[in-house]
Amino acid sequence: MTGAAVSVFGGMVPETSICASDPLAARLDEIQFDLGEGPRWESVRSRLPVHEAYVQQSAHENWPMFGAALKRTGVESLFVYPLSVAALDVGVVELYSLTPGPLSAQDHAIARALASETAWTLLDHLLSMQEAARTTEPRDNAPLSRREIHQATGMVLVQLESNATEALLVMRAHAFSHDRSLRDVASDIVERRLVFAA
Repeated sequence: MTGAAVSVFGGMVPETSICASDPLAARLDEIQFDLGEGPRWESVRSRLPVHEAYVQQSAHENWPMFGAALKRTGVESLFVYPLSVAALDVGVVELYSLTPGPLSAQDHAIARALASETAWTLLDHLLSMQEAARTTEPRDNAPLSRREIHQATGMVLVQLESNATEALLVMRAHAFSHDRSLRDVASDIVERRLVFAA
């Protein structure tokens, strides 16, 4: 593997990126979050690994926008593993390589074991953070960093008199159509440089 990223999902905290090994791993995570499609979402829904062994040759019919963006990155293979503890979905780990081809059975088994260990570690960390949050003042610079996107989503749902799902969809569409990241669009909304009229 060339790089990896870990994101948290579920009801404990808003969906957010926890860590990335390099800028490209972070970008792959961000693109999927921005577009609302990609193998990470399929892995979360199915609770199964999703493997794209030949990224540049694949048609990406299940996620055409992400597929088109993915092909521009130079990534050759992408492997996403759900992070689950029993019935609890914690997040996903995304692995990418600049070399095409599937994982061997041994590499797949190692990736699953590491994903399981990561899920337990992440769950423990999240529970510790949740407990600490009960006894301390919230901080704007918390390590779970998509706070501004969630704040902007709330502002847009009020502006459009809609719900959070529709507000986030409008923000994603605006980001996609203007070739910007969702984080940048959210910043403009929070700073009131961008307003969506009802």
